[in-house]
Amino acid sequence: MYLKKVDGPRAVTLPDGKVFSRADLPPPDTARWVASRKLAVVRGISLGLISREDALRTYGLTEEELDGWTRAAKENGLNGLKVTFDKNAIQP
Repeated sequence: MYLKKVDGPRAVTLPDGKVFSRADLPPPDTARWVASRKLAVVRGISLGLISREDALRTYGLTEEELDGWTRAAKENGLNGLKVTFDKNAIQP
């Protein structure tokens, strides 16, 4: 079996013991961006599986779009990445 040479790790172990790998990233031709796929890209970047530049190029994202996903994921997790999410509906 041949493994393609890549920069950075191929997989990382998360604090809960689960393994997150490059295989968990969405395919490059993804057209429908559901919250779980957005989170996978944000996680992949934060864990060093894919660089920000590679993610922008691979998925055809704008910097503003990726920044928005990152901010939403940081503030509200998976729910923050849902199109229907309304952060004003959250009661403190």
